[in-house]
Amino acid sequence: MSAGRGGSARLSPSQRLDWLRLIRTENVGPRTFRVLVNQFGGAAAALEALPSLARRGGRLMPPRSPSIAEAEDETAALERLGGRFVLMADAAYPEALRVLDDAPPVIAVRGRDAALMAPKVAIVGARNASAAGRTLAARFARELANAGFVVVSGLARGVDTAAHEASLEGGTIGVLAGGLAKPYPAENIGLIERVVATGAVVSEMPLAWEARARDFPRRNRLVSGMALGVLVVEAAERSGSLITARLAAEQGREVFAIPGSPLDPRAGGTNRLLKSGATLVTDAADVIEALRPLLERPRFSTSPFDGPEGQIEAPRAPPGASPEPEDGVRGRILELLSPVPTTIDDLVRFAQASAAEVQVVLLELELAGRLERQNGGRVALIRPE
Repeated sequence: MSAGRGGSARLSPSQRLDWLRLIRTENVGPRTFRVLVNQFGGAAAALEALPSLARRGGRLMPPRSPSIAEAEDETAALERLGGRFVLMADAAYPEALRVLDDAPPVIAVRGRDAALMAPKVAIVGARNASAAGRTLAARFARELANAGFVVVSGLARGVDTAAHEASLEGGTIGVLAGGLAKPYPAENIGLIERVVATGAVVSEMPLAWEARARDFPRRNRLVSGMALGVLVVEAAERSGSLITARLAAEQGREVFAIPGSPLDPRAGGTNRLLKSGATLVTDAADVIEALRPLLERPRFSTSPFDGPEGQIEAPRAPPGASPEPEDGVRGRILELLSPVPTTIDDLVRFAQASAAEVQVVLLELELAGRLERQNGGRVALIRPE
């Protein structure tokens, strides 16, 4: 099994541990991670700033961060499973995923870098798929793999399993909702090992994380985010596959759907997607023809970090220091915030504050557990329970 480390030399071993510690910190998600690294110039400086930021946001105790030893332990445990962490700074990190504003800065991977770096198509569909649906998923997956695409799916029953099994020879990527040490469903453990042998299995969650219901939509954004396009084979009106299709559209990905009988409830979601503008396909050649032009021009060159000359970490403030807005500026920003999502640009304009001042106040509130970041760069206060 090959598992090269790509461009990991861009960050030192200590910086890699700091990245893992920061993304595993309480109340720090992918969007907050990016803001912190951009604001303070690196993960180490951001970790030092966390207690002060959270205190100013109204939290008495600082958010819990793993120690260096705990980060080393998780890294060692992953290596014992035959895996490694791939960071957004690494060459092997999936290029299409890198540009999303909620892309995980660190992913745990078992398998081959080549699969991560190849062009990808996601195939999703019903867990209780019909025989025809599984046959179609397998046929499309096999032909897409033969055309040079890596097939991405969620390792679930039904369509996912059929797509993975049909594309094993060319390499396929499975994305888990839980940690790599807690594969789900258990019946697919054998399939996971076969996927690892020629492709890759990926998770953004801690190694021993047990998947919960809320984790599957998070997983779905990675399935669609890695790919140039998403093919929905069978999906009911209310299904995770439709969530994946919606996320794909929001991410600017192509959405394809196979039409189904109006008499089969498992086709209700795919038929609705077609009514809403998804591309109707009846053969893998339809997908390949639509995606070929995207392979001929670079689409994913923007970095989510703003260091000079493409640097991931570039000092902006002394370690541990964080600019503190004046009380009047902070008061105006707080007054503008509510549970209704608003954009950061609006906060800057109406508060007559700088973007840096607004970001600091938002970080304070978020680390105190009082604010959440949403799609489209919007933020909203969390309603107290």
